[in-house]
Amino acid sequence: ASLSGLKNISAGIYGEKRYMLNELSFYTAAFSLPTRSGNFGLKGGYYGSADYNETNAGLAYARKLGSKIDIGVQFNYYGIKVAGYGKAATINAEAGIIMHLTERLNAGIHVFNPAGGKFGKNGDEKLPFVYTAGLGYEASAQFFASMEIEKEEDLPVNVKTVLQYRVLKQLFVRGGVSSAIPSFWMGCGFGFKSLRIDATASYHPQLGVTPGLLLIFNFSKQKDDTTE
Repeated sequence: ASLSGLKNISAGIYGEKRYMLNELSFYTAAFSLPTRSGNFGLKGGYYGSADYNETNAGLAYARKLGSKIDIGVQFNYYGIKVAGYGKAATINAEAGIIMHLTERLNAGIHVFNPAGGKFGKNGDEKLPFVYTAGLGYEASAQFFASMEIEKEEDLPVNVKTVLQYRVLKQLFVRGGVSSAIPSFWMGCGFGFKSLRIDATASYHPQLGVTPGLLLIFNFSKQKDDTTE
């Protein structure tokens, strides 16, 4: 649903090395195209290595319903490949809504895979059903806080909190914690004209550190806004 808020054509790429292991590398890229009838987006991702990998591609559409509600939907293709065992694929959908309760307080709901996309001819494996609800509060132009509750099928509830502070107009820092498997992450971002660079690092108490890097490019000049 947040896709509906973009005003310019933009593209981004993100990569991370989970727990510093090459076999768990993750990459994703996205492209957005605003139009008068709503905004469109394309997304692709790759996770894993030559021995085991997951790929995905998605097509999204979002628009504003007046000034108080934003909605969005995305259709995805997921593929899994295991060396020596072949590959399987499925399709699924997800949808989200953002409600602007006040000028500073927003609420959102996201539902992933409600129909239960299944892999293979027998459908023995399936993508999990995940739903998320959250609140975001912009206390000022410098400070933002959010909290979300995530429930994935067959897993305990996960509560995530995030705090973000803009140190300078072009520089901000953020941090967050997750409750399901107690872990925390932090990051910083820098914006210069049409380019934005984010660096992040998360820490798992047993598995270690996961570094990540995000690049976003806006093809048209717009007012600098790095607050999420």
